[in-house]
Amino acid sequence: MITVVEMTNETKTAAATSKHREIAEKIISNQIGAASPAVSPDGTQVAYVVTRIDYKANKYRSQVWLASTDAKQAPRPLTAGEKRDGNPSWSPDGTWLAFTSGRSEKKGETTLHVMPIGSSGEIRMIATMPDGVGSVRWSPNTKLIAFTSRTQDERYTKDDESSMSPRKIETFFTRLNGEDFVFDRPQHIYIVPSDGTAAPRNITPGTHEHSGPSWLTDSSGVVTSGALHETWDDDLANDLHLVKLDGTITTLTDQRGVYYAPSVSPDGTRVAFVGSDDPLTSPQNDHIGVLDIKRKKREWVSRALDRTFSPTSGAVAPIWRDDKTLIAYAEDRGTAHVVQVDATGTTAPKWLTSGRKIVKSFNAAGAGANNTIAFVASEVNQLTELFVLTKSGEHRLSDLSASLVAASAPQTWEHFTVTCGSSYAGGPNEIDVWMMKPRDFDSAKKYPMLLNVHGGPHTQYGETYFDEAQMQSAAGFVVVMSNPRGSSGREQAWGQAILGRKHPVAPGTGWGDADVKDVLAVLDGALAKYPFIDGKRVGMLGGSYGGYMATMLAGCHGDRFKAICSERAVNNMLSEEWTSDIGTVFRVEHGPNHLEDEAEYVRMSPIRHVRNINVPMLIIHSENDLRCPINQAEELFMALRLLKKDVTFYRFPGETHELSRSGSPLHRAQRAEIILDFFAEKLGA
Repeated sequence: MITVVEMTNETKTAAATSKHREIAEKIISNQIGAASPAVSPDGTQVAYVVTRIDYKANKYRSQVWLASTDAKQAPRPLTAGEKRDGNPSWSPDGTWLAFTSGRSEKKGETTLHVMPIGSSGEIRMIATMPDGVGSVRWSPNTKLIAFTSRTQDERYTKDDESSMSPRKIETFFTRLNGEDFVFDRPQHIYIVPSDGTAAPRNITPGTHEHSGPSWLTDSSGVVTSGALHETWDDDLANDLHLVKLDGTITTLTDQRGVYYAPSVSPDGTRVAFVGSDDPLTSPQNDHIGVLDIKRKKREWVSRALDRTFSPTSGAVAPIWRDDKTLIAYAEDRGTAHVVQVDATGTTAPKWLTSGRKIVKSFNAAGAGANNTIAFVASEVNQLTELFVLTKSGEHRLSDLSASLVAASAPQTWEHFTVTCGSSYAGGPNEIDVWMMKPRDFDSAKKYPMLLNVHGGPHTQYGETYFDEAQMQSAAGFVVVMSNPRGSSGREQAWGQAILGRKHPVAPGTGWGDADVKDVLAVLDGALAKYPFIDGKRVGMLGGSYGGYMATMLAGCHGDRFKAICSERAVNNMLSEEWTSDIGTVFRVEHGPNHLEDEAEYVRMSPIRHVRNINVPMLIIHSENDLRCPINQAEELFMALRLLKKDVTFYRFPGETHELSRSGSPLHRAQRAEIILDFFAEKLGA
């Protein structure tokens, strides 16, 4: 006897929710990846960090691992990893490895340790800092270690805020997303004896911040980057500085550009760095420069390759292979790869790695047969793994993706291009697009589609593992992503195509014009190319600038979509300019500031189209988001609610702008479940 049970709407909803929760938990709980590769001085070993999610504890764990570059020995963990170990750094003689940890019992404290490598001995703690440790660098003579840490004002010694003295605000940029107030706890350079015989010493005290220390070859000081001049928060310039161990500072650049990630040459006469010459025009393709320390003369050496050398994954200081050659990395149309750069700029940069993957960090050391480049990279269906490039070729050393592959069978992309608007003439007139089929694809069926737009806007989608796409695919959606004008990974003109109409250097269409046209062209191109996509069941979502695009599309082209999710969005450009942690900086993209041309900020604001929004809207925002503060979501929700529109609003407590990437594992899974439930309901997945 066969019994047929008709599911009610409530039963269907419960089943979908249960399925989506399982999808989110499987994918998030099995995420593990490699980072921070550090090659030993002789090129035979690589220390790196493995980070995993402890879903039951709702925490991230990280530990330091060690791999031999010839793969004759299996990689092995060096630390337990229960307390967020990281930042491995080799001593110049290769006998010690420094690393950081959260082993202190006091909240917020970070400890610095050194461990022997290749000999007996114990791990020793050489520093305890109340507010983090980063950028660990050994001096060439092995006697000292430089690192960065925040120096707290005395108010942070109080037990609670009611006992703290008031903060006197005199500059812009006093807070930072994920950090809260930073002006009264600036990042400084500290040095500590590598044997732990003395306490750490601050060599850059004061109100200004320093980052990226690189030692002089005689161990007499470091080169750092920082904005030390009085008008730094207005002109936005960032310089390179030579800091002696006695605290004497010599500024090497001229407050006219943005220069960072310094790297002193082997002969000690030059500094390689990353940056650009115009702080008030963004985005730009940041390039590799070389500065003569004595003459303070700099030149750009990578401009023959019109790509950014500061990828979405974050800038890495160039590495000198010898006095004539630098190793860096750059983006390229949905990929990112290691690049060899001529330090004289005579020959064009040369790609050293290739293929459908995104390199996320790199390091290099060794000589002769042991000349080794280590890098971590991800592919669409593979988490971030450790690779080495030696004279024998490229080899993968880690296998961290196995549990994820077994649990969720990640899908891969199909890449295609769509022609963009005729107003762009800076290079190939095409948009890179990626399509992922549903997990259990059946060519005889029609599927709903989710169109994703990335944040930035000067970032890129591409050939890397993206958990959100995998979750959408597993839930039965066709996933489409693209890099419209304004994205990175292309020639500089592509990224600058959507600068403000009144921008003094590179006027473009402004936000909400060419980019909107490109996204709609991608939608049309996908529907025309793939007959299995149901054009009547298309959803759209995006976060940050992608959230801006979501709200803009809802108000101006809502009839193209059945549902839209706007997450951590900029909805009101005017209020964003005075509430964001980077408020006042939007003029570098739009041209005038909001006082000089309020109407232009209003014109570009999606909130002004709110009366035209008739598509169901899901709003997601973090309550501690300082980049796009919660008022951006509140303004949109209140307007839609007053207008009796179909709107749902979720607020995540304790989370920042980085919820989807580094929020608590539980919140990340809940967020994914909410999104999948919403689109399943509205699109009938």
